Amino acid sequence: MSESKLGDQFTFPGTSMTVQRIGYGAMQLAGPGVWGPPKDPDGAVAVLREAVAAGVNHIDTSDFYGPHVTNQIIRQALHPYPAGLVIVTKLGARRPPDKSWQLAISREDLIAGVHDNLRNLGLDALDIVNYRVMGSGHGLEEGSIAEQVTVLADLRRKGLIRQIGLSNVTAAQVAEAQAITDIVCVQNNYNVVYRQDDALIDDLARQGIAYVPFFPLGGFTPLQSSTLSEAAGRLGATPMQVALAWLLHRSPNILLIPGTSSVAHLRENLAAGQLILSPQSLAEWTGSPPCRWG
Repeated sequence: MSESKLGDQFTFPGTSMTVQRIGYGAMQLAGPGVWGPPKDPDGAVAVLREAVAAGVNHIDTSDFYGPHVTNQIIRQALHPYPAGLVIVTKLGARRPPDKSWQLAISREDLIAGVHDNLRNLGLDALDIVNYRVMGSGHGLEEGSIAEQVTVLADLRRKGLIRQIGLSNVTAAQVAEAQAITDIVCVQNNYNVVYRQDDALIDDLARQGIAYVPFFPLGGFTPLQSSTLSEAAGRLGATPMQVALAWLLHRSPNILLIPGTSSVAHLRENLAAGQLILSPQSLAEWTGSPPCRWG
């Protein structure tokens, strides 16, 4: 697949890191519940190698996936890493033996998390580290993140982190972090039906900052829509390809990281970059979400 078909390119602000707008999210490479090794380790390696061979140069991961599993698979599959590959990881959680998701937000936790990522990825410095605000409910958690961002800024000055991003944050938290250090990306829940971040996306676009939707296809509850299905039928595509294509059309600062453990599904996701949506569809969907949760 031509790299120009992966949604064109985006350069993270203030950096020389340029990525294709369709990347890959590694969470599904771990076992069920994002815990332990995958059922098919060779298949996981094959997915990563296929992605890079297709032109993907933006991989999203975290050392608390598994834990450690996805980073170790990435290293096995791709190290030594090809020139231009950008690996984005995140901090803010840990996975104890009971398989729960626990906060890891103290200075000591964050420093240890950076070193875990470095070790398991086989790197001397991390390209981008997102501070992930772990919420207890379905909504975003309010409150200051200054302490955690300050720790990451210090690690950046020490050369262990090249750039800093945020995940699962409010607009107020983005502004608070920007008063401390440069922010190159924001990773929040957003898709064709879940639109709470419309204003934030537009504000980040004006600043040239990347917006990276997680759950671009609905996550654990996939999107369902007769409108998507009808559009897919007209385009000879799948509804999920149309949902990804809509995100690419939504704003030029949106980067996609759909995840999968299947080579066939990976190819389907990447092909979404070749879809052209009509101005009429874009105008209709921008004004009113075309689908519901399944």
